[in-house]
Amino acid sequence: MAIDSVTQLLDKLPAVLKRDLEKNLCVCNEVSKMAIINAIAQGASTVEEVKKQTYATMGAGCCTQQVERLIELINGQSQDG
Repeated sequence: MAIDSVTQLLDKLPAVLKRDLEKNLCVCNEVSKMAIINAIAQGASTVEEVKKQTYATMGAGCCTQQVERLIELINGQSQDG
């Protein structure tokens, strides 16, 4: 993925979500926040698609809401209706 594309994606996120990009968002399967963002950038638009690409959310599932929020913000969708 080109640096410009990543920058554009990150610009869609609030400052608090731009922190700790290389730290694991999914601690069960050791998946970094940046790996999840890259999966979304490569077309994953649901938690299931992110799961297939990264294995995030496959453990206890405690990161599912965070993955949903990243999808929502990056794709500009509201999942509340």
